[in-house]
Amino acid sequence: MEHTENGRKHVVVVGGGISGLSAAFYVKRALDNRHIDADISIVEKSDMFGGKIRTLHRDGFVIEQGPDSFLARKLPMIELTRDLGLERELTGLNPKANKTYIVHKGKLHRMPRGLSLGVPTEIKPFIGTNLISPVGKARAAMDYVLPKRKETGDESVGDFFERRLGKEVLRNIAEPILAGIYAGDTYKLSLEATFPQFHQIEQKYGSLIKGMAAGKLNPPPPSKLSEIIPPKDRSSVFLTYRKGLVTVLEGLRNELQDTFDIKAEVKGLERDNDGYKLWLDEGEAIEADAVIMALPAYAMAPLLKDVPDAGWLGEMDYVSVANVVLAYDKEKLSHPLDGSGFVIPRTEGRFITACTWTSSKWLHTAPDGKALIRCYVGRSGDQEWKELSDEEIVFRVKRDLFELMGIGEEPLFVEVTRLNRSMPQYEVGHMDRIRRLKERLRTDLPGTFVTGAAFEGVGIPDCVRQAKDAAEAAASYLSGV
Repeated sequence: MEHTENGRKHVVVVGGGISGLSAAFYVKRALDNRHIDADISIVEKSDMFGGKIRTLHRDGFVIEQGPDSFLARKLPMIELTRDLGLERELTGLNPKANKTYIVHKGKLHRMPRGLSLGVPTEIKPFIGTNLISPVGKARAAMDYVLPKRKETGDESVGDFFERRLGKEVLRNIAEPILAGIYAGDTYKLSLEATFPQFHQIEQKYGSLIKGMAAGKLNPPPPSKLSEIIPPKDRSSVFLTYRKGLVTVLEGLRNELQDTFDIKAEVKGLERDNDGYKLWLDEGEAIEADAVIMALPAYAMAPLLKDVPDAGWLGEMDYVSVANVVLAYDKEKLSHPLDGSGFVIPRTEGRFITACTWTSSKWLHTAPDGKALIRCYVGRSGDQEWKELSDEEIVFRVKRDLFELMGIGEEPLFVEVTRLNRSMPQYEVGHMDRIRRLKERLRTDLPGTFVTGAAFEGVGIPDCVRQAKDAAEAAASYLSGV
């Protein structure tokens, strides 16, 4: 396809995951709004679009094999839902499943009320918990009087929490909650890239506990976008769709019917007059006026190998994870499944890292009388599981479920999903590396934009937000703004 054919522009999106599909959707809309005639191509090497989002419908169950939901307060996903006309498909958490547990010394302990991202915001429940020793509680209380950090550079999540609340709160509460989001090592994860609000709270209030409590007392006013959420779900922290996250993929694909799908792997990118030439794996080349790369860092690195400040893309660590979904007859389970599930600190030495009681958390996911449980495997520094067979993985998961929940019943079925190199690790200094790379692209490869989970957030709303930003930037570039 000639990128100047009939005066039409050509935008190539490389990667067909949620980032790539969102970028294609929003660049199409942005170009239409600017009255720019353009063709859009999506190049995806696999047989299916959607990346890590995978929904399986089996025997009346709705099974997420990748992410299972998104944060309701992160509005880009609500905006996309509205833009796709999918408001009626939204559903929230079961309000009765408001308990969460943490494993401590081999037992499930209810998470103390008032915890917010691992930070205690209510004193009485925190004092009463068995998760922290009296010495650990006294150390956490020092957060009220410790001075705020004067250095301005980035620091790790682990160093920040240890400095403010002590090692015990970090190890027993914060680490399994925060690191679980990234499957990472808190002492390597960048605070600026993962939880920048913690630094801002410390600087404003001088105390993490005070600041987090103030945020709970004075929540931000609801956005007008919240009106599209069904009334019964407006207080839900997380949202999904009644038929699974595949709903948003289907919505995007429906809106992108007039784009060109190219099943291929991009092997090279080079300047070509005022545009670009992308070399595909079969030796074919396509031309583009603008390129949006929505790939994992390790897949993007070879395409930007000659770009200074891009070398870190190939060095970025990725963690592999797996999830194991087990279905049961509910009446045969002795455990009440009276909450959303539990998380497990590293120090417990368990095979699984967390467990979601899916059918309790999300009422639409299982038929009446059935139960669905999802267990997570793998995190930074614990990748030996990749050498195991599915059968061995299931055996070890069932052993942990028996020892922690007393479940000895054989499941109706099991689904194992391996997500290799799926969790990018944002190490200290990550945001500075991104800033330098994007500035370099503006000067060396104008019209080339990068987006995706490798950059500014791994959650679905984060990917959608970044994709929309890249789309707007590409449209502005093509319109000469």
